[in-house]
Amino acid sequence: MFELNFSNKEQCIHFIGIGGISMSGLAELLLSKGFKVSGSDSKESELTDRLTSLGARICYGQKAANITDDITVVVMTAAIHPDNPELLEAQARNIPVITRAEFLGQVMRQYEIPAAVAGTHGKTTTTSMISEMLMAAKYDPTLSIGGILPSIGGNFRVGGDKYFVTEACEYTNSFLSFFPGIEIILNIDADHLDFFKDIDDIRNSFKAFTRLLPDDGALIINGDMEKLSYITDGLTAKVITFGLSDSCNYTATDITYDEFARPSFTLVRDGQKCGTYSLGVTGEHNVCNALSAIAFGQLIGISDETIASALKTFTGTNRRFQIKGTYNGFTILDDYAHHPTEIKATLTAAQNYPHKNLWCVFQPHTYTRTKALIDEFAEALALSDNIILADIYAARETDTLGISSETLADRIRPLNANVWYLPTFDEIKNFVKNNLSTGDLLITMGAGNVVNIGEELLRE
Repeated sequence: MFELNFSNKEQCIHFIGIGGISMSGLAELLLSKGFKVSGSDSKESELTDRLTSLGARICYGQKAANITDDITVVVMTAAIHPDNPELLEAQARNIPVITRAEFLGQVMRQYEIPAAVAGTHGKTTTTSMISEMLMAAKYDPTLSIGGILPSIGGNFRVGGDKYFVTEACEYTNSFLSFFPGIEIILNIDADHLDFFKDIDDIRNSFKAFTRLLPDDGALIINGDMEKLSYITDGLTAKVITFGLSDSCNYTATDITYDEFARPSFTLVRDGQKCGTYSLGVTGEHNVCNALSAIAFGQLIGISDETIASALKTFTGTNRRFQIKGTYNGFTILDDYAHHPTEIKATLTAAQNYPHKNLWCVFQPHTYTRTKALIDEFAEALALSDNIILADIYAARETDTLGISSETLADRIRPLNANVWYLPTFDEIKNFVKNNLSTGDLLITMGAGNVVNIGEELLRE
């Protein structure tokens, strides 16, 4: 097994697909440490140009000749097929090949305090909250985020050697390749059922994730989740709970909202009130995310004043309740929500945001998720005054499983009759133009390319 060592600059790391947003961040980190970096991608981009300027050797087009004698290890994403010519050549030469998740785990081992943010929902927002706190405290963190954080101009920040913070995704058990010293688990819901068998299978993975912690590590976990003791019993690391119930170490009371649905609350730590916090993001779900971030910040010694200031000035990452603009008098927002729990949280937050009528354009993400959770989707989406459904975004899937957005519309209709299935984006844009009026709020929602609808309207 390959082991990364920041002290061994003779190691040459080759990335298949180096131009991807996550792979390019890791490549830049290595270049900053003085490593030799090579890679390939299908085409030139701003990211590959930047890496080239920093000293990377990049080939365009993936072919066996790109694998040279000086390469120590090849890093690939899950999207690389077994017949990839670079992969086959590396295997023929007996060069170690590891996944991006495995390599990220190796990177974590190089830091004094590596932290991983896990959970079915909220990872990007919470990782970003923590990132803002660390930067405000001048801790110079190295960061790997699952979305674009405006304050760092991307999703990756190269910092010092003490603090490393990353999202930890459970899909395909990739987070089991990590080496965290601190973990945050925000929630555990049924999702990614094209990989996991059921919720118990998912819970088993999260339990295994917590067992990666060292004895002197810490787990910050949602104390309100079902079967919490299954996750925490027998764990030798320190356990800190957060949530909205009084039994949690960190909880909130006196929750209020301003005119843009941004919450303020009194922090209660171990039963004692400890000051007031105001957030720059919307919704009660973000109160919970903030509680976990506060627990993390206090654990590593960030001052309460710095934590409060960072949370207030953090206004979110791209595609998380993001205000896109105004068209014909109505406001357009975009949100990445693609699971019923996320949809419910976003639409509940929207109730406190200024609007006359709430419209949601939802693009389901994967046939597997839609089929497995169709009743939950219907219940969550029915919270909107009006629902418009686009075709399902297939992503990695090819089998429709006999499910469609029209099926979902039929499930929603008994709960809310104001639902329309319009297969194409052009149909949706025309419908929106003809039916929305001044003061309405339109949320484009989903993990696919539904964001394009609002952006195309705003460009007209």
